[in-house]
Amino acid sequence: MIDQEKSGGIQVIARAAAIMRTLGDHPKGLSLAGIARAVGLARSTVQRIINALVDERLVEPLGPGGGFRLGSALGQLLNRTQSDIISVVGPVLQAASERMQETVILAALAGDKVFISYCAVAQRELRIVFPVGMHVPLHATAVGKIFLAQQSEEMLSTLLPEQLERCAPMTLDRSSLLKEVEEVRMKSFATDDEEYVEGVSALALPVYTYLGNYAVAILAPSTRMGRRRKEYMDVLQGIKLEVEKNIGTGCSV
Repeated sequence: MIDQEKSGGIQVIARAAAIMRTLGDHPKGLSLAGIARAVGLARSTVQRIINALVDERLVEPLGPGGGFRLGSALGQLLNRTQSDIISVVGPVLQAASERMQETVILAALAGDKVFISYCAVAQRELRIVFPVGMHVPLHATAVGKIFLAQQSEEMLSTLLPEQLERCAPMTLDRSSLLKEVEEVRMKSFATDDEEYVEGVSALALPVYTYLGNYAVAILAPSTRMGRRRKEYMDVLQGIKLEVEKNIGTGCSV
């Protein structure tokens, strides 16, 4: 009897996790019927699990129109996770920034944008600053391209509208961006050559930890990026190895 109860409990947790992952793939929300189709469960079963998740604020209803999305409690859990990873990553990024005299950032995917989790700012006259808590676009940043490369084709269709916001004169159109995303998948690094801010370039690598997937990047004036790109890449690879070793490597997508 105990084994049966344990097995049943594990099944419920697995189903709840599948529902939450599905909602994570649909940041704008999904109907109950849509969730049931996506996870392959009866609508009544999904309804019971959704009700329990709503009670815990892990899922929230969209309103009179129906549908559900991930809830506010997940954001609170994410903030705690961010604190955990920053306590480990912060000193590593700060040391790299001081050594290179360039700005180094840690970023996480947050819906259809990128969240700046940590920023070690270079202490020099000409420097780049991305404030912690800032949200930047996926399509025009090196860190954004790292996360786009981890998405399915279906998810890319959701995240990237036909007409992308033109952040700077060098911002790529959708067709060019998708080609570059495919290159990022093969090369495992991404660049931003004045696509978000004119005169500013970036180089980014993915970081896979059991606390989640992140991206780390060096931001610099384009003139310095052109001269020091190989040096920046070596530093980023060192950061990636140290962070994944200290925290524990998670799964690449």
